[in-house]
Amino acid sequence: MNYLITYTIYVLIISLLMGLATWKLFKKMGYSPLYAFIPFYNYWIILKETKHSKWWAVLSYLPIVGPIMMSVFHILLMKKFGKKGFVNGLLTVVLPFIFMAIVNYGKDPQIETEQEDEETKKKETFLGSVTFAVVFATIIHVFMTQPFGIPTGSMERTLLVGDFLFVNKWAYGFRMPMRPVALPFLQGTIFDSGQKGNPKDDPKSYIEAVKLPYLRIPGYDEIKRYDIVVFNYPQDSVHVATDRKDPYVKRCVGIPGDVIEFRAGRLFVNNAPEKILGDEQQQHGYLVKTSSQLDIPQLYKAFGFLPVQENQTNEGFVYAFQGLTDETAKEIKTLPQVIDMQEIIEEKGVAAVRYKLNADKTDTKNIDTVNSIYPINKPWNPDWYGPLTVPKKGDVVKLNQETLPQYQWIISEYEHNKLENKNGKIYVNGQETNQYTIKQNYYMMIGDNRDASLDARYFGVVPEENIVGRPMFTWLSVEGLFSDANSTYQASGKKIRWDRMFKSTNTGETHKASYWWVAVAILVLFFGWDFFAGLFKKKKEED
Repeated sequence: MNYLITYTIYVLIISLLMGLATWKLFKKMGYSPLYAFIPFYNYWIILKETKHSKWWAVLSYLPIVGPIMMSVFHILLMKKFGKKGFVNGLLTVVLPFIFMAIVNYGKDPQIETEQEDEETKKKETFLGSVTFAVVFATIIHVFMTQPFGIPTGSMERTLLVGDFLFVNKWAYGFRMPMRPVALPFLQGTIFDSGQKGNPKDDPKSYIEAVKLPYLRIPGYDEIKRYDIVVFNYPQDSVHVATDRKDPYVKRCVGIPGDVIEFRAGRLFVNNAPEKILGDEQQQHGYLVKTSSQLDIPQLYKAFGFLPVQENQTNEGFVYAFQGLTDETAKEIKTLPQVIDMQEIIEEKGVAAVRYKLNADKTDTKNIDTVNSIYPINKPWNPDWYGPLTVPKKGDVVKLNQETLPQYQWIISEYEHNKLENKNGKIYVNGQETNQYTIKQNYYMMIGDNRDASLDARYFGVVPEENIVGRPMFTWLSVEGLFSDANSTYQASGKKIRWDRMFKSTNTGETHKASYWWVAVAILVLFFGWDFFAGLFKKKKEED
């Protein structure tokens, strides 16, 4: 309801600005000036008067797409009143209601009656085709499926570095855009300044001031245990907008109410060993001692993804491998140079990153939770973790100095309350309390490459509002596209993995269905529409 109310307010504000800026122009076109204030109908009139497809008016106020379409409609209106050329077009896009108001309240604006030549018509046809292509792609991207690339190895062998996925946004419920004015196809920033700059200073691809509350349209499926899920990184410090935070992909190992625990690097869910699906390639880290140097490039060719650090000692060489399946580890262990091979498992009771709080354990505001185990007051590490109960909507949890680190981010950031911890007492929205009722469901997201994954063991449980969707299929896969900072060896050159393209990614089955028909259907739809639209236009002109 809050979403609809806020959305309606934005529509009314834009319609009011549109009416105030163009009412005289509508009167000149032979319509009541009041029509300039009516949402959708005002743009329908502009399209009718400029001889363009009137159905485009329904796109006027859609998030992301709407601002693009409005700019097009404004340009068409200004051209009808003689304001043509690049400068006028730029002013119409950048300062729409100001520039249109100048024309509207100027000295007796007149409709341009000059006939356009053939070259101008061709140019407009081309620009119209480009606009249609951009709008069509934006609608697909925003409202149906979003492409997503995998730059790191946290899901390796199940999903490879260099895989590009299409994500189904409707499976778990479509999350309405929360920043409706944004550049299409860009996630959070227009460009990345790299290591030299502060990411917070990178130009945003969206307008932060124009925002809508969270709303999810119910989907046709629920997140199941062991689903691969795409979500927005919860603790992204660069982007405040939930739907603009960096996208991550992990396996959901814990649904609301589950109890998660790692014992010696192995996961237990509700006190039972996790279920390994047919398409899951789980990996761990290993320390390998050898009498002589290994041929790492040859091993890479034999076993694929193989991040490794190499150190020479007096006795030989020591290799720290990441991303080894049980089968791969057995094969490497049989190499003649191998003296000893042990799985890397951290000591129980020793936290991955330990922070000392003050005496009363209340000074938590300056702790960097990104690089520490969640929650920060537990002596846990990635191999010995939990037991941790995944919060469920409606749960009433106890709040005290011991439990607060587990729930403080949930209460203050994910569920948007004012949380204070003063003099050993806890206040939520100004009221002292010793309990809290969870407002939404949460999920435990873990990478299949268990020892090389920044996942929920570090950043904590993922709120429902951060869920983007479920991967459908890999539409492109390129080996060597992304470098690995953790490896002393990189794949030479780039190579397309044809065998992975248009294959399903989230079935849990070893056999993967092919989606080549989707690519063909999209191409036929796009070019077919353009072809038949051209025939229809030609016939109409002949008639």
